[in-house]
Amino acid sequence: MTAEKSLFTSYSKTIQDGDLVIAYVNPLDMSAIHVKKDAVLNNKYGAFLHNNIIGKPFGARVESVKGNGHIAFLHPSPELWTQTLPHRTQILYMPDIALVSEMLDLKPGAVVVESGTGSGSFSHSIARTIAPVGKLHTFEYHEERVLKFKDELVAHGLESIVEVNHRNVCSDGFGLEDVADAVFLDLPSPWEAIASAKQAFKKGKVGRICSFSPAIEQVQKTCLEMEKNGFYDVRMFETLIRRQDIKTIQKRPLPTRDVVTGHTNNNKSKKKPLAADEEKEKDNNGEEADVVVESDQANGALKEGQVIVSKTVARVAGHTSFLVFASVFVEGDKAVVTADAKTVAETAMDLEDGSNAGDESNAGKRKRSMTDDGQKS
Repeated sequence: MTAEKSLFTSYSKTIQDGDLVIAYVNPLDMSAIHVKKDAVLNNKYGAFLHNNIIGKPFGARVESVKGNGHIAFLHPSPELWTQTLPHRTQILYMPDIALVSEMLDLKPGAVVVESGTGSGSFSHSIARTIAPVGKLHTFEYHEERVLKFKDELVAHGLESIVEVNHRNVCSDGFGLEDVADAVFLDLPSPWEAIASAKQAFKKGKVGRICSFSPAIEQVQKTCLEMEKNGFYDVRMFETLIRRQDIKTIQKRPLPTRDVVTGHTNNNKSKKKPLAADEEKEKDNNGEEADVVVESDQANGALKEGQVIVSKTVARVAGHTSFLVFASVFVEGDKAVVTADAKTVAETAMDLEDGSNAGDESNAGKRKRSMTDDGQKS
């Protein structure tokens, strides 16, 4: 499979034999499977025949053999792969991936250097962003992770975009020079790879680097090393998820105070009126019961006196770390720089000579004008 045919960089309408699909039960129950003829998927709803999946459009819901439930089979994407991949290490999630991709200015055709590879979560997002002609050089010191990730790249059709290297960049460096537009570091000691990362940047242009670290002490050492190596515009970000629980409530009037007695009148003694969308009816025991009938609220319209409120959900699972971004300009060949500087200097001299000549010409014109005025007088 090539990058042009990879399901991570292109879109296919129907599920084919051998395709990777995401079996979606609910947001907390998803798994990645390869569809194979005559194979069977078993889960809590029963057995699902792969033969019934092949030929279906991506996103279709397929019933189990006994009809106990259904599963939706989704088109793979880096976002869904991040949620279903086999975890070999801690991974980057989409909030951090989105910010890093934006700040590093990743785009089709870019050349990116990454270390370490880990489980390959960010690698898949980079590959999709820089496809079809970009290149990702990713480095991992753990040999078993390297071998497993290589197998995944072949299965996902990304081997032409991603080059995996088994190397400890903290001690051995990247071994690259004048190739990278952007560098991403996810290392326990990122400051040890800063000097080598600088050599990997393309010469004669501004490069961007990002370091992903969970501890502030790592950030401090990394920033100091960046400063020593000529990096500038150093900034740190932390991506935090704050989920909001949103609902509609009935607006209540503020309690009033009697000006004579000073007592607060909060309407406790009054019977609470029924809302406009409630009415009384008899239940099975002959007693009155409140029934909520369909109203405009179901269509998203607010009634008079209603307001929308929200509160932050207390428990939010997620891995947070600090993201340090910086820029660097790596000078090119000195001979070229000297030649460019000479050209600029010569141009400046020519402009200065032209300006002087113009001043002399203007002075001559003023002198002749004064002479003519004297003769007229």
